[in-house]
Amino acid sequence: QVQLVESGGGLVQPGGSLRLSCAASGSIASMYLMSWYRQAPGKERELVATVTGGSTTRYADSVKDRFTISRDNAKNTVYLQMNNLKPEDTAVYYCHGASFWGQGTQVTVSS
Repeated sequence: QVQLVESGGGLVQPGGSLRLSCAASGSIASMYLMSWYRQAPGKERELVATVTGGSTTRYADSVKDRFTISRDNAKNTVYLQMNNLKPEDTAVYYCHGASFWGQGTQVTVSS
């Protein structure tokens, strides 16, 4: 059983940046695909970004060119750098790997 713990969320003004981290209690090296999802109030959970073991990345169209996902297998951590944040990015952000989910971290973009 691997625990995923997200951190780095908070309140930021539009145009600002945040860096989310997802720390795993065990090795993520065997988890081929690591992902970030988000869920806004009243909406379904949506895929934001993925990174493979070979560091190939994919992004939702809504965050392309603003968000960057990365992984550090040595630190068992996945990151999501979020730049030029918009109010519509407000959501709880979740880390996912293999069959494991984190508890989520709240990101609020508001002036």
